[in-house]
Amino acid sequence: MQMAAGPLLELDRLHVTFGDTVAVKDVTLAIERGERVALVGESGSGKSVTALSILRLLSDAEVSGAIRFDGEDLLVKSEREMRGLRGSAIAMIFQEPMTALNPLYTVGEQIAETIVIHDGVPAKEAKKRAVALLARTGITEPGKRVNSYPHQLSGGQRQRAMIAMALACRPRLLLADEPTTALDVTIRAQIVELLLELQRDEAARRGMAVLLITHDLNLVRRFAQRIAVMERGVLVESGPVEKIFSSPQHPYTQRLLQSRPERTVVPVLPISPVLLEARDVSVEFKTKLPSLRGWFRSGRFRAVADASVSVRQGETLGIVGESGSGKSTLAMALLGLQRTAHGEIEFQGRALASYRGHEQTVLRSNMQVVFQDPFSSLSPRQTIERIVGEGLALHRPELDAAARHDKVIAVLREVGLDRTVLYRYPHEFSGGQRQRIAIARALVLEPRVLILDEPTSALDVSIQQQVLKLLAGLQRKYNLGYVFISHDLAVIGAMAHRVAVMQDGSIVESGEVEQIFATPAHPYTRKLLKASLVD
Repeated sequence: MQMAAGPLLELDRLHVTFGDTVAVKDVTLAIERGERVALVGESGSGKSVTALSILRLLSDAEVSGAIRFDGEDLLVKSEREMRGLRGSAIAMIFQEPMTALNPLYTVGEQIAETIVIHDGVPAKEAKKRAVALLARTGITEPGKRVNSYPHQLSGGQRQRAMIAMALACRPRLLLADEPTTALDVTIRAQIVELLLELQRDEAARRGMAVLLITHDLNLVRRFAQRIAVMERGVLVESGPVEKIFSSPQHPYTQRLLQSRPERTVVPVLPISPVLLEARDVSVEFKTKLPSLRGWFRSGRFRAVADASVSVRQGETLGIVGESGSGKSTLAMALLGLQRTAHGEIEFQGRALASYRGHEQTVLRSNMQVVFQDPFSSLSPRQTIERIVGEGLALHRPELDAAARHDKVIAVLREVGLDRTVLYRYPHEFSGGQRQRIAIARALVLEPRVLILDEPTSALDVSIQQQVLKLLAGLQRKYNLGYVFISHDLAVIGAMAHRVAVMQDGSIVESGEVEQIFATPAHPYTRKLLKASLVD
């Protein structure tokens, strides 16, 4: 069939509203055949709404303007006609495959279903093609994985399965909505290379275009040819990637590009005391292993192996590594919340195991934690005053209600929030504001050490920068010791004095951040640095 002249996709004054709320305002954008375009902006900018509008998946929205695909306006097509296009001519890769994949069906069944519906081939032939697609996306043992359920696959494998499903019917347009956000840096790099390879292959034969939706600027620079920037539903700037990155014109684009983490680390004094120290710590978990007779026998899995770290007053220790490397398990051991198989952990020169009764309560107030996702770690049924003040009621019983109220207001002010937030609930705040509340909850007890477990990975780049500046300022003011866990080496480079690199439960390399980043000695560290594109 001969292709129509003009762009493959053309948005002409696309306008999307939800009741009285305008989500996308008069967006005009064209994508050529075989082109890779990145649509960037922060949460709430309208990126995902734009993509879902193309597929007509916004049932409760009013959409106007025109969405022309291969010269035909999708907004005037019937639902039956759209079902014929979805997954066939236009496919989508969603941000979180665990919510996009059906947990009751194997990934092979879900890929084959698309092929059966759109290509009309028998189920047996569709399954063979599903295996071939999984192999093409780089999944090991595709003949085995095709029969796996989503929960049996790793995050990277699930995302590859999503890509296989999207490419099953060789679409002309691929919509990729934050396809690498939840992945480790090395898996992220693999997915980017995979998309580039597949797009080049498909583009050579069919002119497949890709619309990448992301807030990851490193990903944009590596993948896209052209970039379109959205702010609050408005397309504020677009152009070739090189031009936008070298000379952005719109103030919002300039702010986005300047929102990379900046190193503001203050040197630690040589006389600063060690607050927290772990020596040769190992953590093991019981497992069930199959025996030759078909029975299960008890085994042990070593999640952390002989790890030694220390944190001084006013110092930040970064712990980096991929999912499953043992970072969070080590953090829980440092907090005394995870039993260790052997080794010693000391707080201010005293073994954690020696703290008993009231002393242990005091220890808890001196060691606090801030988690990755504040929305799941903050109680949805409690007001901000109760959430932040809960620890005071337990650890500072000498304070009356008025004194606790004043202290909560003071700590909220420290993190940039005023007293108007006291009687509101977590769902009423943005991600950055919720993370500030989580930090306030930890700080209200005046701890000596903060464990920060991926505290910025779920945040937009500008909000991430704000939170990092807040943490750096609080550390300088109160001489706090931080254990900062992350797989984002740019964040570690901005915040940490020293870094420990973990792989398969072991610390394979540690030292000063500048030295490790400049001359990494271990192959795994070099692999992480290359994948993260730290510059």
